[in-house]
Amino acid sequence: MIIDVHAHYDDEAFLNDLEDVMARLKEENIIAISSSSSIESSKENIEIAKKYDNIYITVGIHPHEAKDAPKDFEDGLFELAKFEKNVAIGEIGLDYHYDFSPRDVQKEVFIRQIEVAKKLNLPIVVHSREAHKDTLDILQEHAIGKIPILVHCYSGSVEMSRILRKQGIYISVGGVVTFQNAKKLIEVVKECPLELLMLETDSPYLTPHPHRGKRNDSTYLKYVITKIAEIKGVSEDEVIEKTTQNAMDVFGIK
Repeated sequence: MIIDVHAHYDDEAFLNDLEDVMARLKEENIIAISSSSSIESSKENIEIAKKYDNIYITVGIHPHEAKDAPKDFEDGLFELAKFEKNVAIGEIGLDYHYDFSPRDVQKEVFIRQIEVAKKLNLPIVVHSREAHKDTLDILQEHAIGKIPILVHCYSGSVEMSRILRKQGIYISVGGVVTFQNAKKLIEVVKECPLELLMLETDSPYLTPHPHRGKRNDSTYLKYVITKIAEIKGVSEDEVIEKTTQNAMDVFGIK
């Protein structure tokens, strides 16, 4: 079994053939966690998870959508998070690359969602882009040592990854590790113990080489697995075994 810990199967890119994609995942014994970006996205993912037994979800408000979060969103998120196949609050965090939401609003919504996760004893899935110091500061004050943390699609420095490792924070890696310009991420993966690593696609985005430009889905994880095994000098089976166990432990997937 392989677990893709971060995809977006509620994305309109899958509107016309989701059933076919799900069938391919099942044939290849892949479980995927479909991550939400808003309250509405969370509701859509719940409906997907009800239909497909190899799909789990996270519910949450992405930093891009923070400016549109209802003032009292916690109550709605709290109820959505009780769905039996919801495994985390996510994706939540900070994005200073696009700044689609004001930074102070991003921070407030991030912290409030961490508090929801703590009340429900759920992990958090963190998005951090060009905001690593503020992300770490918030995690240190509100989350580290209290709930499991996964920083998805890791894009920070090698130095930052060392700080995260010391705190027992997981990172997930996807198709970017196969790109020609991925030297920094390759160094991060080389140093990161498999015990703190997970696999993701961020489907339909970030399709690995040699399929860049095509829509991504969880069946392309095999290219990520091959690259990680090469970087770390271990077998592909070991990469699959360790990352799957990590996902099962953190997200409670049986």
